[in-house]
Amino acid sequence: MLLNVLVFLVLGSVAVKSQQPSFNDDVLGLIFFKAGLQDPNAKLQSWSEDDNDPCNWVGVKCDPITYRVNELHLDGLSLSGHVGRGLLRLQFLKVLSLSNNNLTGTVISELSRIGSLQVLDLSGNALYGTIPDEFFSQCGSLKSVSFARNNLSGQIPDSLSSCWGLEEFNLSYNQIKGQLPSGIWFLRSLQSIDVYDSLGGFHRILGAGQVPAWIGELVALESLDLSANRFYGRIPFSLGNLQSLKELNLSMNRFIGKVPSWMFSVPFAQVLQVLDLSSNGLYGEIPSKLGVLSSLVFFNVSRNWLFGSVPTAIGELKAIQVVDLSDNMLNGSIPSEIGGAVSLEVLMLQRNFLSGKIPTGIVNCSSLTTLSLSENNLSGSIPTGFPNLSNLEYVDLSSNDLTGSLPKELANLSQLMFFNISHNHLHAVHPKPIVLNPNSSDSINSSSRNHHRKKIVLSISTLIAIGAAAFIIIGVIAITLLNIHVRSMSHAAASLMLSGAEDFGCSPTNDPKYGKLVMFAGDADFVAGASALLNKDCELGHGGFGVVYRTILRDGRAVAIKKLTVSSLIKSQLEFERELRTLGKIRHHNLVALEGYYWTPSLQLLIYEFVPSGNLYQHIHDGPDGSSLSWQQRFNIILGMAKGLAYLHQMNIIHYNLKSTNVLIDSSGEAKVGDYSLARLLPTVDRCVLSSKIQSALGYMAPEFACKTVKITEKCDVYGFGVLVLEVITGKRPVEYMEDDVVVLTDMVRGALGNGRVKECVDGRLWNNFLAEEAIPVIKLGLICASQVPSNRPDMDEVVNILKLIQCPSDGNGNGKEEVVD
Repeated sequence: MLLNVLVFLVLGSVAVKSQQPSFNDDVLGLIFFKAGLQDPNAKLQSWSEDDNDPCNWVGVKCDPITYRVNELHLDGLSLSGHVGRGLLRLQFLKVLSLSNNNLTGTVISELSRIGSLQVLDLSGNALYGTIPDEFFSQCGSLKSVSFARNNLSGQIPDSLSSCWGLEEFNLSYNQIKGQLPSGIWFLRSLQSIDVYDSLGGFHRILGAGQVPAWIGELVALESLDLSANRFYGRIPFSLGNLQSLKELNLSMNRFIGKVPSWMFSVPFAQVLQVLDLSSNGLYGEIPSKLGVLSSLVFFNVSRNWLFGSVPTAIGELKAIQVVDLSDNMLNGSIPSEIGGAVSLEVLMLQRNFLSGKIPTGIVNCSSLTTLSLSENNLSGSIPTGFPNLSNLEYVDLSSNDLTGSLPKELANLSQLMFFNISHNHLHAVHPKPIVLNPNSSDSINSSSRNHHRKKIVLSISTLIAIGAAAFIIIGVIAITLLNIHVRSMSHAAASLMLSGAEDFGCSPTNDPKYGKLVMFAGDADFVAGASALLNKDCELGHGGFGVVYRTILRDGRAVAIKKLTVSSLIKSQLEFERELRTLGKIRHHNLVALEGYYWTPSLQLLIYEFVPSGNLYQHIHDGPDGSSLSWQQRFNIILGMAKGLAYLHQMNIIHYNLKSTNVLIDSSGEAKVGDYSLARLLPTVDRCVLSSKIQSALGYMAPEFACKTVKITEKCDVYGFGVLVLEVITGKRPVEYMEDDVVVLTDMVRGALGNGRVKECVDGRLWNNFLAEEAIPVIKLGLICASQVPSNRPDMDEVVNILKLIQCPSDGNGNGKEEVVD
């Protein structure tokens, strides 16, 4: 027995001695690593070269058998400096986590040479440069890699496909360019990819495009986050092969088409927990098979173009906690079956076209903390069982048509922090504990007050229209006074120019006596004599910027000449010509082409292609021609306008003055948008003067245009387009003046559609000949484009895609027209 003890002691002594150099390697590596760091809070004070046992140092963990350092956790210690090469001495290290510090420098390719390293987390630092190709070519046993929230750039190395054992890869919030390497599909163990705001986020990307089909080969993938990139097209069917998928986030991209029906019959349907398709261009109805996603916890399809009803299948989702269907075009009532979602905590249905009563079944959702039903057309009273939802913290029922009184028991909702019922027809005094929103109505009889208010107070849009009218009157007076003395000079200059050359095309290009004539294509060889060019008999019309005349070239082609009447406000000749050269390069079959111009200090002429069939206003409102526009012709006109505007916005050009008189119709019925960007010819003057010229027709002006502090963007054009859509479909003007009232088109359509009076939203001349399945989505699209909030309006290229889908809907497998802005 004694002999056995002696042998054990001797062997133990030998073992300790053999381990001593290993301890020194770990200590040496950690001390070298510490030397390259700045530790402002002295968190690493326990790290000392005099201590031969690092296992008790802050952030260090050792293997209990070998006593070698196998984990290093230094997260959130405010460390700065570099990731030093001393770590390469820790050959038994399995976990290296340095997240949420201030580390800088580049990624060390040799880190992957640590043969036992399985988890590497460098997220939340300030690393820069590219990821070395060698890093992944020697990745050994790495299972999880996170470089999230750094400043890495360049491309993802193709060598990533060499990391056979990789399970999680997070590159979110970086500045990576290019696409995911196709070889990644070899990584059969990969369970999670997160490239949020990296591959194409915020316009950095060359790696936009369609989601590569090979992602469907990653059969072990459990989480796929491609959000906030610029992927487009239809959601690929190949994703259905991801049989282990639990989380799918495709939000904030440019996906179009319907929510795929295959998504509810693939292997992952039973295990999927998170589905986020928000902020895309998805169109159609929410599939009724939603209930088969039995494990679903989070469902978000907000900010799309979905219409139809709220699916009753939501009530079948026993595990669902969050449902967000907001900012769509959903109609009908909220199904009472929703009460079956007993785990529901957040329900967001705001900004749709829902009607009917708030279902009493909702009181069965006892876990509900957040309920937002605002900006719909809900009617009836608040359910009496509402106060039983004791966990409620946030309630927004504003901007509906709710009536009746508030249940007094609402005062017992102790968790309630926000309660908004403004802009309804409720009455009775609110219990004081729940009056938390100063905008909520709190009068004794808001119903009768609102009824009276309808007679004496106009809507917000009407007030904007009246205010704009006042600005325009002032502007017209100012412009008139400024131009009185200019007109005589303009006519004199015209006479001089025209008399100086019987052939207008021979006008000297730079002689100040005659001015400067520039043609972007061909020569200005006119048939008519010079004295007939601006003859009153050739006048086509006039607008805020000038008078338009028609004349003929010797080749038989007609052109339109616009004589500008804002000469006193025109910029210098240099800026004038620079702007027109830019506009002269624009060629699109839905835009009126600028073919040339003439300049003198007192007279400016613009030469356009001639569009023979008048303007949109004439076709809709003047005479019998309006009756000749069929539904299909109107739809094509709307689509043509959208294509033209989308092209302008792609060229970074804002129209500024979109209205029905500036949309011309050619001989084949195609819409051509004209007078685009003429406001760029004017200097930055008082907004009321500008508005009198570029928004001379009331009703098309976006609300923010009247605010001097708000930057004018493409969203202003989108608003005007939305009003035009409603004008084309209803046959009504944007603002109609009655004997004792003013009717704003957007308000009228919104109210009629919300109450189910669809026929009131369609021109009576079309009642026997229009497609309701096309008309209703187009009307709703017009209302969304004419939203009071600029950020709620879509981009015009998205509008084009939606219109094409309405015209030719995609089937469940993603077949349909491709995304093209012609």
